[in-house]
Order: sequence, then structure tokens, then C-alpha cells
Amino acid sequence: MTENVLIAGCGDVGNALAARLLAESCKVWGVRRRVDALAPGVEPWRVDLRDLGDAAPPARFDYVFYTASADRRDEQAYRAIYVEALEKLLQRLRDAGSSMKRVLFTSSTAVYGQAGGEWVDEASATEPSGFNGRILLEAEKVVDAAPERGINVRLSGIYGPGRTRLVRKVWSGEAVATPSWTNRIHVDDCAGVLHHLMRLDEPNALYLGTDDLPATTADVVEWMADVLGVSAPLHGDAERLNKRCRNARLRRSGYRFTYPTFRDGYPEIVRTFLRGQAGGR
Repeated sequence: MTENVLIAGCGDVGNALAARLLAESCKVWGVRRRVDALAPGVEPWRVDLRDLGDAAPPARFDYVFYTASADRRDEQAYRAIYVEALEKLLQRLRDAGSSMKRVLFTSSTAVYGQAGGEWVDEASATEPSGFNGRILLEAEKVVDAAPERGINVRLSGIYGPGRTRLVRKVWSGEAVATPSWTNRIHVDDCAGVLHHLMRLDEPNALYLGTDDLPATTADVVEWMADVLGVSAPLHGDAERLNKRCRNARLRRSGYRFTYPTFRDGYPEIVRTFLRGQAGGR
């Protein structure tokens, strides 16, 4: 039977995930502010997640991915989209008869407050200093308390095609090489992880979604400067965010990364950037 899948907040990660699901002959609906930006083959559900009104779900869904993001960086906007909208959407789907096999929520490593270069994993203390981490923990509890099988995935810094902010900073000489630890995951691996956990026979309720290699900012920007052929960035002091994320649980589940490190994922992004620079001359 065809499986019906809803991706609520179908941006870069959601579109990459949708491509995998469509290749399996799933029927996929996506919710996003600009439905014209949904991947080909994704059915739009034209609804505001923060205000469902009396909107009826377009299908009974077997799987739900909640990959929405806030449109403003303030506490009210975060709570509205990550907690309140999530609760209301799941209840609306239940009321409409969806017997969801799994609900997957993309959280963030912002739930960790460690700042001394410590290693963190799913068992580590979550004492975030910022409102964003605290609200994401509230959202995780919504998924944990759901009658469906819920899976929270704490993603680290997402990068991928079109996300050239760091490349541009290195290119322009604005980047600073610091000893602070950073963590990344390519957008294609974000989608791959979610798809893997959707199909995994006996998943855990929580995974840390990050690649194999935590790296200091200095490691990344100095490597990138070399690839770009520009001067090495100046060195600076450590930043507030400073932890190393461990993906051992995800690895043990059988997931294999397409881009295990930033050195695997950034070259094509850099090449595309350089072609753009050459074309603009």
C-alpha cells in the first residue's frame, strides 16, 4: 500500500527527504510558507502551522516529520512554532483519523549548555543557557509524550548547497580562526538520517544527528582558505559555543554518512561558489 507522509516545515531538509520518499513511491505532502518552493512531486498542504483554523488534513498520514523553523529569533516565535503548533498539528491529525506509525522531530544541539569543549551525546545533561534550547526541550517532551512512536533528532549545524555564509566570510577575509569546537551535518545527511530512522526496526527515542568529525573553527576556516586560494584567517579567542557532539548511537544503528566530515561535504559547495565568482567577473 502507498504510504502517506507529511513533512511539516518542508525546507531544504524536507525537500531532500521528500526526494528519497518519492523514490520509494510514498505520497508526500509538504507544508511551507512558499509552496512553490516544494520539491517536484510533493503535494502542497496550504496551511499556516501556527494557525490551523479549521483546515482539514488532506490525507490520513502514516508518518509525520516536523522540520519547521521559527521566522523570528525570539521566545514567543519559538514557542509558537516548536511547541504550540506541534501540539495542535498532532492533535488535528489524530482527530482526522491518522494512525501515525512514527512522528519525527528535528531538534537541535542547542539543547546542550556545555561550553568547555566537552563531548556530549544523548545521555549528556541538557542545561541550555538560551531560550531556544529550553523551548526545543519542551518540544521534545511533546514528542516523547505522544501516543505514537516519537523520535527526536538533535541536529548540529546544517550546511549544504546554497548555504555559503561561511565560504563568503573566508573569501572576504572576515572569518576568524578560533579554537572553539564546532559540529556539522550536511543537508543530504540530515535527510538521510531521518529516512533511516523512519525505516529502522527498533529505533531509540533520541538521536544526535552530527557527522563524524567535530572540528575547531580554526581547522575549518584555515582548510577552506587553502581550498579557496585566499590568505589564512586571523586568529581569535574562543567563542561561547564550544562542545563536541558524538554520533555513536546513530552509527551503531547502521547509518552511513554520505559526507562523514566537512572535508567531504564542502568541496562541491566551494567549487560552485568559485564558479559563481568567475562568472561575475
